[in-house]
Amino acid sequence: MRAVDMLSAALLSQQGRLMPWGPVCFGVGISMFFALRFEPGWPMLACGGGGAVVAGVLALRTDFVTAALLWGCALLMAGFALAGVRAHVVAGPVLDGRYYGPIEGRVVGLDRSGSGAYRVTLDQVRLSRMAPDAIPKRVRISLHSDAPDLPPAGVRIMTTGYLSSPGAPNEPGGFDFQRHAWFLGLGGVGYTRVPLLLAEPKVGWRGIFGLRRALSSYVQQTIDGPEGGFAAAITTGDRSGLDPELTQALRDTNLAHLLAISGLHMGLLTGFIFAALQLSLSLLPRTPMMPSRKWAAVGALAVGAVYLALSGGNVATERAFVMVAVAFSAVLIDRRAISLRSVAVAALIVLSLRPEALLSPGFQMSFAATIALVAAFQVLTRSNLGDCPVWSRPVVSLFVSASVAGFATLPFAAAHFNRMPSYGLLANLSAPPVMGMIVVPAGVLAALLAPFGLDRIGFWIMEQGLNWIVFVATSVASWDGAVRRIPAPPSAVLVLLALGGLWIAIILGRWRPVGLLPVLLAGILWLSHNRADILVAPGGALVGAMTDEGRALSKDRGAGFVAEIWLENDGDDVDQATAAARWSGEGRLRSTPIPGGLLFHVNGKRALAEVTVCRSGDILIASVDVLPDLSWECDIYDLARLRDSGGLAFWVKDDRLEMKTARAATGRRLWNDKTLRAQ
Repeated sequence: MRAVDMLSAALLSQQGRLMPWGPVCFGVGISMFFALRFEPGWPMLACGGGGAVVAGVLALRTDFVTAALLWGCALLMAGFALAGVRAHVVAGPVLDGRYYGPIEGRVVGLDRSGSGAYRVTLDQVRLSRMAPDAIPKRVRISLHSDAPDLPPAGVRIMTTGYLSSPGAPNEPGGFDFQRHAWFLGLGGVGYTRVPLLLAEPKVGWRGIFGLRRALSSYVQQTIDGPEGGFAAAITTGDRSGLDPELTQALRDTNLAHLLAISGLHMGLLTGFIFAALQLSLSLLPRTPMMPSRKWAAVGALAVGAVYLALSGGNVATERAFVMVAVAFSAVLIDRRAISLRSVAVAALIVLSLRPEALLSPGFQMSFAATIALVAAFQVLTRSNLGDCPVWSRPVVSLFVSASVAGFATLPFAAAHFNRMPSYGLLANLSAPPVMGMIVVPAGVLAALLAPFGLDRIGFWIMEQGLNWIVFVATSVASWDGAVRRIPAPPSAVLVLLALGGLWIAIILGRWRPVGLLPVLLAGILWLSHNRADILVAPGGALVGAMTDEGRALSKDRGAGFVAEIWLENDGDDVDQATAAARWSGEGRLRSTPIPGGLLFHVNGKRALAEVTVCRSGDILIASVDVLPDLSWECDIYDLARLRDSGGLAFWVKDDRLEMKTARAATGRRLWNDKTLRAQ
């Protein structure tokens, strides 16, 4: 009973602060769905949804403490059920195996990969020699040519290329691209080395994507160089024109968030419009219907909605728009505009629309920055900032927001991208204020002057601000030690960091410092985490063994993407050739010692022919199917077996080998098991 009394007292002490925990409970339910190693059936999802309704109804008829607990349970079960329903709603055909031949479809997306290659997303796909119900709804093709002709939006194109099903994780517990592609509607990915041809040259209305492409092209024609691609990215969300070297420099200086149309851009744009409209309307006679402040809020909200549509509506932009919508709605009903409640409402809306967004770096970093900024804003309102000169307050606010947002997103960026900018704080104090004071207002000015043909004035001012941001990014990124590689943490680290940060931001009173405990535990787990001693790629094309110098790779070419991911997750800043030089021995048959024997890597049939004996205690990894000699006593993982198990990870513990498969880590889910999709 004492524990119950303490819980009741704790909940009562937080009255008025419990609402922000709503999306946390909702997110826990979503994460529980994705953490399952089996696919929950409709009865289980129905129980979750029904349980949420029952708990919600009961919460309306009980005391405050019991109601708070029931609402938490209701949101948890609702998140679980909604995520399951969403996984079935987006279901579509996925390629089974590899395809080579004619590819035809309508262009609905254009972007660039991490390596800088252009990628075209197609819907209304046609593939030869394939039943219509087996053709994916969407496919994405990388254009592997020196100077590809980028197709206009909305046209039907045809080419000849390679397609395959989305790839499995490159190691157990690694990024699950199959799940990511499932919720994007991508049933096949691949590449082409031949030009794209127009299948239907006549195109009518091309939709929002076509308008974005047209605006992006105009901006890049108006502003030359890397700054033009930068300007197009922040105005239309089209990143296809970004210079890969500039993109890398922005990542190395923790300035990549400037590329995302998120809270910073949406807030600056709508805030500028709100202030400008309020100032303009205040000069006019007052209307009896509504004060100028509320008319300005309506106008700013309308501009934000247009910006959301033009930007493509990614998670960060959706979150930002919901935030400003809640803020300006609060202005209309005379409530406080900026609070953790508005962040909570935004999170609930975004997660209701896209439950899978919870797992994305964009969602995590965006809300981490927003929650930290709101908490910092609340502290500033209680400080003596109001005693500062009026002209200095915007400058102080920009510098504080830049440093707070950079600090809040830093651990999440390091965990997802394995990079920690050494001078990120300095860069964020130098560049974002220019974005807020020059670039965004200049973009608004260009839009206002466009009907008069004077938009180049605004674009010229924008270019000057972007020149400074590009200079800061490229200069800081070139400094010695600008980037430190960070090993990938276990998944529990991000959970602990999120819970600790939320506790500190939301809880009031003497219990707030308790939030430091999960943060401290996350740091301990991260620092003590040991990467796998041996990694095996899906399909057996590559093996990586940990040495005193770092991970040694079994070959210096081929499976380059897998090699890059492994080395990044190790926090090892070397290329594949350097890592391959660490592997001792020569010849096609590669081996590395393991407790009780050797691990052999066989890449191809010629290397397999060199295997003469395979003893008990040995492990044979083969990228081809193996018909073993009857005298072989070793454990064989050939292509057929690896198709089912996925990538492998081995740890050496107490002179024995522990293994984990990617299949065991991911389980059998809709996005990785064709038998479940066929049911």
